[in-house]
Amino acid sequence: MSKIMNLDGTQQLDLDRGTVEQAYDRWAPVYDLVFGNVFAKGRQAAITATNKLGGRVLEVGVGTGISLPMYAPSVRIFGTDISEAMLAKARQRVSQRKLKNVEGLAVMDAENLEFTDNSFDVVMAQYVVTAVPNPERAMDEFARVLRPGGELIILTRVSADEGMRRFIEQKLQPVVRHLGFRTAEFAWSRYAKWLAGAHGMELVERRLIPPLGHFSLVRLRKVEVAAAA
Repeated sequence: MSKIMNLDGTQQLDLDRGTVEQAYDRWAPVYDLVFGNVFAKGRQAAITATNKLGGRVLEVGVGTGISLPMYAPSVRIFGTDISEAMLAKARQRVSQRKLKNVEGLAVMDAENLEFTDNSFDVVMAQYVVTAVPNPERAMDEFARVLRPGGELIILTRVSADEGMRRFIEQKLQPVVRHLGFRTAEFAWSRYAKWLAGAHGMELVERRLIPPLGHFSLVRLRKVEVAAAA
């Protein structure tokens, strides 16, 4: 575990890859039962947006493959996850549901995707950004493998910048870290700062998603660079 200081001087308990991998290996047997209904509306919103775009889709953090049957048959999907135990469940789902539009499933680090630049029409990441050790590096990778004109669609936690909610999120963080995610340090200002960097991405949509409005659906488009005259 690494220790990073927040802007207000408090200590942030960060995640490392081993912690995340072990946490989601433990979640694998019960993930669908615990989170299936809780995140159903967000999952449906993200998949609906993806199906409208179509093409080749990378789902980072595909987990047990709970989203895979929801994609349109014309959409081609490749799923990655840090947890082999999660992917075992996903492979079983693909086989049982005969999902012929799933190109492949592979263990892969979200911060080091093993794809060439501009490989996908859509990159989907549901509840992933707050669970990886280096979120900005992961988002850099999402942008890299996305083709110009394509969209990055993320379902993500947006924490509070101040007030009682921020206080509670900070207090909960040391506990939930062992579950494989963070409660704090992801106010919209952090996403906006990344977006303002040299990533060639523009905001298309941002809207609150249940439960409790703590999560948002965010759609970002990779800007097409005009060819030189």
